[in-house]
Amino acid sequence: MFDIKENLKKLPDSPGVYLHKDKLGNIIYVGKAISLRNRVRQYFQSQKNMPPKVRSMVENIAEFEYIRAGSETEALILECNLIKKYRPKYNVLLRDDKTYPYIKITNEEWPRVIKTRIAKKDGGQYFGPYSDAGAVNRMVDLLNASFRLKRCNAVAFAKGFRPCLNYHIGQCPGICTGLASRDDYNQAVRGATDFLRGHDVPLIKELNAKMQEAAEKLEYELAAEYRGYIEAAKALSETQRVVLHHSSEADIVITMNSKSANQESFAVVFTLRDGKLVGRETFLLDAADSIDTSDRQIITTFIRQHYGNVPNLPKEILVDILPEDLKATEEFLKEGAGHRVRILKPERGEKRALLKLALRDAKELALTIETRSKASRERKENLGKEIWNLFVEMNRESGNYDGREFRIEAYDISNTNGVDTVGAMVVFQGLKPDKSGYRKFKVRTVKGQDDYGSMGEVLSRRFLRVFSGDDKFTVLPDLIFMDGGKGHVSTALQVIENTGFDIPVVGMVKDDHHRTRALVYRVMGEEENWREIDLSGRPLLYKYIGTVQEEVHRFAIEYHRKLRNKNAEKSVLDEIPGIGPARRGALLEQFGSVEKIRKTASEADGRKKLAEVSGMNISAAENIVKFFGGIG
Repeated sequence: MFDIKENLKKLPDSPGVYLHKDKLGNIIYVGKAISLRNRVRQYFQSQKNMPPKVRSMVENIAEFEYIRAGSETEALILECNLIKKYRPKYNVLLRDDKTYPYIKITNEEWPRVIKTRIAKKDGGQYFGPYSDAGAVNRMVDLLNASFRLKRCNAVAFAKGFRPCLNYHIGQCPGICTGLASRDDYNQAVRGATDFLRGHDVPLIKELNAKMQEAAEKLEYELAAEYRGYIEAAKALSETQRVVLHHSSEADIVITMNSKSANQESFAVVFTLRDGKLVGRETFLLDAADSIDTSDRQIITTFIRQHYGNVPNLPKEILVDILPEDLKATEEFLKEGAGHRVRILKPERGEKRALLKLALRDAKELALTIETRSKASRERKENLGKEIWNLFVEMNRESGNYDGREFRIEAYDISNTNGVDTVGAMVVFQGLKPDKSGYRKFKVRTVKGQDDYGSMGEVLSRRFLRVFSGDDKFTVLPDLIFMDGGKGHVSTALQVIENTGFDIPVVGMVKDDHHRTRALVYRVMGEEENWREIDLSGRPLLYKYIGTVQEEVHRFAIEYHRKLRNKNAEKSVLDEIPGIGPARRGALLEQFGSVEKIRKTASEADGRKKLAEVSGMNISAAENIVKFFGGIG
């Protein structure tokens, strides 16, 4: 047993990060300290003056561990990484369940404008994130068409490469032809960059003129297309309201710290580029159980977590409440940005005016967020009650719903006539899928069409990974959904019983339209006693189960197709001596298919035709002819 008093004596008087754990070994809080000895000891002194949430956490601490750091800044970085990794209950957590798209100008020889949901420090320029994905798609199309930018992702072109349709219709300068002017192309890229930085007036004027011209010619569909582009441009670049003459690049961060358990805490980031307010994004915060709930603690945590994930940091961050450890936080931001980032609380002038405007917007936004949050909470609670009722019907629970959010795992098998069999596991946490918990399995021990055997292997591997200490599998589900009926449920129960766990399993029984019409389960302790739960009178549960079923089916098929295509890519050509990936690619590019290569090998001059392919020689060509039994 971990002796807290004895281990407190061993704490060093140095900077570092500490991790508090509960009786099950789960990390419930991560914190940083200038002195680990002084900070951690404070938790185990008199609780008389501790806030209730801190007392609640301390009562759950069964052990702790710590990690030394070389400096306060190093400890701060480590703290942020560990919070994101473990998502402890008593820390303020930035919800990362929604990924907004960016517009990216790639760091390539011939840069492209693309949409992406993953921002990396790869030398590219990122603009966003934006909440309107449709507007992003339209703007990417518009910028590519207006500035005639390269759209394909090819970086090299073979001699004689045929240009695509975009070149022939004048929407690409034809990089592949070797005739494009680099100076002209770079100027076009600068034009697209200027637009994304807020200089949208010239392009919008041009679009308006084209829309009017199309309308006068009665080309209404074309006019509507231009109107859509204009609306998308305005959606991504808000009308200028305040200009900063002395600071062209800044973010404004406002945190709204709810004092009520029934209201959401959230942060708002206003983005200024070239002195213009060009965007606003809202981030909900899981702060209900956190012990770090002062206004300064909330904004400190948000700035560190949010800007730890942003590729292009501004030079200034304007705030209404200065974060704790201001210098350390600025040093932390500098580490990631590669340049100094100042955090300022303006008291007068144009920056203060802009901050007041942002505060007003944030307060108005709070009303909208609360309405949405209330509806979301009701949906979560209603679904929780429905799943609780399943447990009650299965004699797994009794009494009233206790407010839990359930973790669901669902499984499916996919193959083509018993070939390339794979298993898929998806996870739902409450209403939403938790894609970080998804897992894929390539079936190894089962040959042919055997769904039950394949499912048994998949589930065995999933649960045995718990005993191996694999962090990716240690969290167990509250309930398992099987894409199938009694046979699949029996298989799952056998595996679970063999591993010593006690997890309820239900099968998703489908109707003629491949939609789940009922759930089937086996009564505990009774091998032949099966019962069905009809979903026709439970619309919320019916819709939820249908969503889970479609998601696990999609995930399984997607992995199966990927594996099948990968195996197909290996090709029969790989069996021919002297034919490696490069020659295989060149042959397929020249002839189009293995069948045409086979046909060529049987022709009188086939050896010559094959040898003329880039990278080939007479010896390799003869091997192909012999392999396909062609003319010797």
